[in-house]
Amino acid sequence: MPDSKQLKPLNTTIALLKRLMPSRTLTKPMMKIITDYSAGAVATVNDDGTPAVSPKATFVIVDNNCIAFGDIRSPGTTANIKQRPNIEVNFINVLSRQAVRVTGRASIVEKDSAQGQKLVPLFQQSWAPYLDAMQAFVRISITRAELILSPAYDVGFDKAELTQVNLEKLNRLANSD
Repeated sequence: MPDSKQLKPLNTTIALLKRLMPSRTLTKPMMKIITDYSAGAVATVNDDGTPAVSPKATFVIVDNNCIAFGDIRSPGTTANIKQRPNIEVNFINVLSRQAVRVTGRASIVEKDSAQGQKLVPLFQQSWAPYLDAMQAFVRISITRAELILSPAYDVGFDKAELTQVNLEKLNRLANSD
């Protein structure tokens, strides 16, 4: 029978795997990444079947089953969503090298619609200076959400170490211009 020292790494691994398992809803760690690093890379599909990835930086969390972003300058993205509503968004914490992948179905919500009026306070809270520029909202009903960790964690780095190393790197980059 394994002793408690042998079980601790196993229990830690099992807990980590459970945390990384895809789900149909956002977890608290996922919500933190989306809130803190709200610029998401939005992937849609063009008419010819090629992928289209566009950065969107006005994300809000509606609830643990839904996120949304403001349509400021998104004619290609919204055209693709109207024809093919399947969507994927990736949010990356570049410091700790953690990410959230959200898969779902998107819909365009007009600001003056009843559903749009329910979203306005969320955008007002986080993105008030941009609200007038938003032509509509894009609401994403989540079908799958996944927390992704860099392989650096597999080789023994922890969050604090990665954050320190990457913050130093970003500071060097910021000061090199």
